[in-house]
Amino acid sequence: MAKYIFVTGGVVSSIGKGIAAASLGRLLRCRGLKVAPIKFDPYVNVDAGTMNPYQHGEVFVTDDGAETDLDLGHYERFVDVNMTKHSNVTTGKVYGTVIEKERRGEYLGGTVQVIPHITNEIQERIELVAKQSQADVIISEIGGTIGDIESLPFLEAIRQFKKRVGHDNVMYIHVTLVPSVGPWNEVKTKPTQHSVHKMREIGIQPDVLICRSKVPLSDDVKEKIALFCDVDTSAVIECLDAATIYEVPLLLEEAGLCKMAMKRLCMEQIEPDLSEWQALVDIIKRPKYRMNVAVVGKYVDNGDAYISIGEALKHAGIARNARVNVEWIDSEELESKDIAEALKEYDAVVCAGGFGARGLEGKIGAIQYARENGVPFLGLCLGLQMAIIEFARNACSLTGANTEEVDEECAHPVIHLLPEQKGVTDKGATMRLGAWPCRLVPKTKAAKLYKDSIIYERHRHRYEVNNEYRDRLSAAGMIFSGLSPDSRLVEIIELENHPFFMATQFHPEFKSRPNRQHPLFIGLIQAALEKCHHRKWDKD
Repeated sequence: MAKYIFVTGGVVSSIGKGIAAASLGRLLRCRGLKVAPIKFDPYVNVDAGTMNPYQHGEVFVTDDGAETDLDLGHYERFVDVNMTKHSNVTTGKVYGTVIEKERRGEYLGGTVQVIPHITNEIQERIELVAKQSQADVIISEIGGTIGDIESLPFLEAIRQFKKRVGHDNVMYIHVTLVPSVGPWNEVKTKPTQHSVHKMREIGIQPDVLICRSKVPLSDDVKEKIALFCDVDTSAVIECLDAATIYEVPLLLEEAGLCKMAMKRLCMEQIEPDLSEWQALVDIIKRPKYRMNVAVVGKYVDNGDAYISIGEALKHAGIARNARVNVEWIDSEELESKDIAEALKEYDAVVCAGGFGARGLEGKIGAIQYARENGVPFLGLCLGLQMAIIEFARNACSLTGANTEEVDEECAHPVIHLLPEQKGVTDKGATMRLGAWPCRLVPKTKAAKLYKDSIIYERHRHRYEVNNEYRDRLSAAGMIFSGLSPDSRLVEIIELENHPFFMATQFHPEFKSRPNRQHPLFIGLIQAALEKCHHRKWDKD
């Protein structure tokens, strides 16, 4: 039978529940166990697809086309498993399903209530993931903060779940903040006490407390927390800020979290093999080289909006023993600047995705700079579309070339709406989503990097290269190195006489892992290293 671990958070939002859950998943994987994470989000949206990236951060896309919370990206990167549409459950999904069942008469005329109908639906979704994944351990993160009204049905559901599967099969971990105040950094335990008190009011007694803190916690402080929160002193785990998020699993292993979890769940203790993970953390902390990469995007004010891009670049740095310093460049601000001056210090340029007209000319200007000055370049989704526009205008002399997304009446619509998107009015879950096959053209840079002929990558777009312009673009030197199997859709472009100029209609960043880096990002970082080969890392 599967074991179930539930991770909650208290005191403040963004406390690090996702990293804690993902880190525990990694430790279990290093013991040879199969792990399936789930993220429960209390918001009423059906999924994250229509949410503002400034508020919510990145929309992470799974192989099966689900638009999900960014924490699923952490799970994939740490645990090295592919999430599915069942791995992210929202209030909107739960209530939608219950209402549909009621309309079909599945409740036999009964009064539909939060308890038991909503809570049962939540529990059934946990069991569905356990059944489909056949995992040894299911790790479920409950979004939000203890005390939020929105999360109460989820907390009640996980309280009931222990009755459903048995005491020895369920564990509760609470991630909380232990702040320090004043000039002497006096540690305060009261917020943690109150947070745990709120959980106990609901009927959940945490088994382990992961205490985020800026300063080390003394034994006296741990004993005080243990006393007031009714846990063992050994179950009060100090979690200081780490040099890199990938070090967190090692720190939690040192603190004994995984052994504690396996003991609580009556599992046989297994020694972990952390050698691979330790090696990549060593490279991150003590790299041989360093470089600067500019990511030009529309939503750079929120560091989470392009989090998978930033992580994919760092992963590629691991593969080449380099520290990649990522700088976020606002494409809208770039429109009023001297682009050559703004980008001259960077060893590579990445053009990120997005929607709408704002900041597009800044992206196009950055692409032109990279193309004309031999700067390694990688365009992602909208980045490919902007690369097509830039090349059409400046290499093919197609004045007025643009995308129909911005100007439906432009002189040269080199980017146009996918035919199957015409007439689509709903915004949620209606784009070309998920993993689609791509056929690589032999002897191209793409084929050499992937070392394969057919690849599958994740998509999230409505617009595509207009095939009426492919011949003119090819004649000017553009190579269409990746196409859909029927050759109808352009998936990858590249230029031959350039150190590294590639762009993709898909999102390769979603498939990058710290221990299995994505070939396109490795290619970009390799080209950037060759550009700045003399630059060794100076830890000072």
